[in-house]
Amino acid sequence: MDRRQLIVGATLAATVLGASPAAPQPLRPRDGIKVAFLLGDNANVIDTAGPWEVFQDAMAEVEGRMAHFSLYTVAPTPEPVRMTGGLVVQPRFAVADAPQPDVIVVPAQRSTEESRAWLKAASAKAEVTMSVCTGAFQLARVGLLDGLPATTHHDFWDAFEKEFPKVRLQRGPRFVDNGRVATAGGLTSGIDLALHVVGRYFGEETAARTAAYMEHRRVQTQGV
Repeated sequence: MDRRQLIVGATLAATVLGASPAAPQPLRPRDGIKVAFLLGDNANVIDTAGPWEVFQDAMAEVEGRMAHFSLYTVAPTPEPVRMTGGLVVQPRFAVADAPQPDVIVVPAQRSTEESRAWLKAASAKAEVTMSVCTGAFQLARVGLLDGLPATTHHDFWDAFEKEFPKVRLQRGPRFVDNGRVATAGGLTSGIDLALHVVGRYFGEETAARTAAYMEHRRVQTQGV
């Protein structure tokens, strides 16, 4: 058996056995990594606040200085956004004037044509676009999940699979990371995905330290 046959055979074996793909590549650590939280009417509070807490608490020494994430909110208009439970949030930017982010976080929400257009355009230049809960519906509606494995809240698996047959729905994992696009299951799973993203930028030690500071016990089940 020649080298080419060995490679093909190994590839087929991995396919049959359901081997996991290579882990997403680490991202360049630096200070001021811009994280935009896309909000809309009825945006879920924990979907937003969980990852926000992760990114605001994470820091690491990079080239002799402390590096942090830079967070801001984006909404369809400058008007206050009413989130779940009646929490009202004043967005920092409207989609018309929001700076290009490095990371985009999309919680469950009611989107608009304007917010979906911004998401599609901004994600093309972002390093990571991640959804939490039914925020996955917004990613799928702009084509970001076509042909990829993804997950969403368990109450919406059937509806998601029916609406987006091009997406390979994963039922069960806390999150699924495809490299540039990632999805978390529901609610608190967004914390685990955000910690995972922190690890891709600043290393697993920083992610673990951030989780410990938050008194959060991580669940690192990732889909294939």
